[in-house]
Amino acid sequence: MSSNEILRVPGEAIEKSEDSSRSEDTTGEIPSYLGVSGQKLHVAISMLAGVGFLLFGYDQGVMGSLLTLESFRDTFPSIDTIRKPSRSTMQGFVIAIYEIGCFSGALSTMAVGDKFGRRKMIFAGAVVMIVGGILQATAFSVGHLIAGRIVSGIGNGCITSTVPMWQSECAKPHRRGALVMMQGALITCGICISYWIDFGFYFAKGSVSWRFPIAFQIVFAIAILPFIMKLPESPRWLLKKGHHAEALKVFASLEGVTSDDRWVQTEFQEVKASLDEEANSGAEKMDIKRMFTQGEHRNFHRVMLALWSQIMQQITGINLITYYAGTIFEQYIGLPPLQSRILAACNGTEYFLASWIAFFTIERFGRRPLMLFGAAGQAITMAILTGTTWAADVTHNNDSHAAVAAAVFLFIFNTFFAIGWLGMTWLYPAEIVPLSIRAPANGLSTAGNWSFNFMVVMITPVAFENISSYTYTIFAVINALMVPVVYFLYPETAGRTLEEMDRIFALSDPKKPWQVVRIAREMPYEIPKDQRDPRAADVEKAQAEHIESTTE
Repeated sequence: MSSNEILRVPGEAIEKSEDSSRSEDTTGEIPSYLGVSGQKLHVAISMLAGVGFLLFGYDQGVMGSLLTLESFRDTFPSIDTIRKPSRSTMQGFVIAIYEIGCFSGALSTMAVGDKFGRRKMIFAGAVVMIVGGILQATAFSVGHLIAGRIVSGIGNGCITSTVPMWQSECAKPHRRGALVMMQGALITCGICISYWIDFGFYFAKGSVSWRFPIAFQIVFAIAILPFIMKLPESPRWLLKKGHHAEALKVFASLEGVTSDDRWVQTEFQEVKASLDEEANSGAEKMDIKRMFTQGEHRNFHRVMLALWSQIMQQITGINLITYYAGTIFEQYIGLPPLQSRILAACNGTEYFLASWIAFFTIERFGRRPLMLFGAAGQAITMAILTGTTWAADVTHNNDSHAAVAAAVFLFIFNTFFAIGWLGMTWLYPAEIVPLSIRAPANGLSTAGNWSFNFMVVMITPVAFENISSYTYTIFAVINALMVPVVYFLYPETAGRTLEEMDRIFALSDPKKPWQVVRIAREMPYEIPKDQRDPRAADVEKAQAEHIESTTE
């Protein structure tokens, strides 16, 4: 077919642009990326997205057990709180400055995320993280270490604000939640790996005991680079940018059928109609400004739900444990150094295993029940930790039984968080906001995550130094307050297409934000809940027909 021919889709003719003509399927073949399509392509996307989140988790967990190493403290004496506890503020700043980098990277996604697309932002983020990892691993001064942590953070901010969008916009509605929960599980896998590497190198002599664990993050970033540009771009982003033929090819490849399949054509038209509606109101010219106006689709309402879901994840207090697990066991519960590191590594392992519970339950129970369950459990656990860590403190009762109980409840807190909030707030913002503002909105919500992450990581050493066990009380109260917030304000998104959420919010009154919960509960599903995948039979039939035709 020549370059001036057209691709037929229901209700219109789409002229092929020069950049997309190479992508159009005119041979009756199932389009593929890296030689795979259908479910295998979804797996490939999930695996690469998972590496991005594994890198994120590794970078979060790696510093926790390094802070008490003698060689690390000798290299950076100004953040050594063992020899001088008053340095807790500086230590908190150096560790938390990473979040400022992440915040900056997430904000950059607001400005350029929709311009360059999902894959290029992930690629750029991985490159920047490699540079940051090298800077951290070669540091000989606190200033050098701070610079490396900021650079690593910028790269991570780009990755974490883009991967959930890419994943959600490529996934099928009935599998979207489970796939993003898998990414959450891989965050904890990264944390787990970092804890065990920290433990293994605890026995090494010299600065290699902390330089290698920090440098090892570069391996995950390098693994992203060869493959990300060979996987499909988000079909919704392609449509938004007018690359219709390429978008149709991606839709078909994700379904594992040819481009003329009726489900592919229907999905193409539905997404395009939603984008056309937004374009008619000038959305593409002022994405960021539109985030702060309601409009027909209640943009501001939805952006606030996305933003506060990310903020709530951080003020649960999870990074009090993630960043400082080894330090908490050794310095604040009073366990021996070796035992502290073993417990920190076991804590990360249990955290990883617990995170898979959400993978199997997210579509069965939905988003709201898991968030409510997690917040309630976290509140109770933090309250118990207040008492157990107080009793275990050497300045109080120095109770060894209380120390054991405190260690156990640190594990329990991670379990509740893994089920209810770990992957949820990377999924929910990508599901809740309209496509026209999805990139800047996810950039803003992720920036909110990192800004409050910075606050928690920054204040943790200072809080422990000044109010000790009552640090946990603050987080117990915050988690308890999250329960009514989720119950009254957060609608269920499970099983909904990304376009269905537009219709749900369009029916709500922005002055009564609690209405959307009832509307989402009462509105019929486009894909009925009792049908696991209504496209499956058609896809299997189309694939069988294709195989039969190619063998004749």
